[in-house]
Amino acid sequence: MNNTITIKTSASDFAAYVAYPDADKGPAVVVLHEVFGVNEDIRLTCQALAAQGFIAIAPDLFWRQEPGVDLSVTSEADWKKGLSLYMAYDRDAGVSDIEATIAAARELPRSTGKVAVMGYCLGGLMTFLTAARSKVDAAVAFHGGDTEKYLGEAASVSAPFLMHLAGADEFITPEAQAQIKEAFAGKPNVTIYTYEGCHHAFSRHGGAHYDAAAAKSANDRTWAFLKENLG
Repeated sequence: MNNTITIKTSASDFAAYVAYPDADKGPAVVVLHEVFGVNEDIRLTCQALAAQGFIAIAPDLFWRQEPGVDLSVTSEADWKKGLSLYMAYDRDAGVSDIEATIAAARELPRSTGKVAVMGYCLGGLMTFLTAARSKVDAAVAFHGGDTEKYLGEAASVSAPFLMHLAGADEFITPEAQAQIKEAFAGKPNVTIYTYEGCHHAFSRHGGAHYDAAAAKSANDRTWAFLKENLG
């Protein structure tokens, strides 16, 4: 069963896509999108999580700018629009919106009350910021752009945190990746995997740099991590 729910905030309400598992109850995973909004890739990601027994909730992060963004990863015009939304996105307000989504996820009738946050690119950065500033039961970040700019907050991440980096990422330089690894070194709750030779968004459905083997490895690791930490 798939549908949408409404997330309420003090500013206004916004929508989130939801994919439910077959089980009567399950832990929730808040899925944070890239610059393309809640598009087909994100819906497929939510459905895959639901097949693993999770309630997957993808909030519309761009609702303050333009509600209902759903862009194609193969359209140049959509790329330009997505990047424009990304550049204007208020990351601090975004954390507040994600916190509201987490709170709603805990209270869903079919939720066990355990909630993880997982995101890609912009969503990967927002996963990190949310894990640093809020209470989550687990967090998974795929190639979070600009993460290196916020590493002063790394010490605040106390939840189990899994990060996936692409070795040949054209948006996260080798220097940035080294800084990220150094900032989290010695934190027993943080695990970082690097997929050598892979480019940014290597697990994106239909993406130009999709790598089936690396995507399978990252997804398998993610699902096992979520099951271990959400119960």
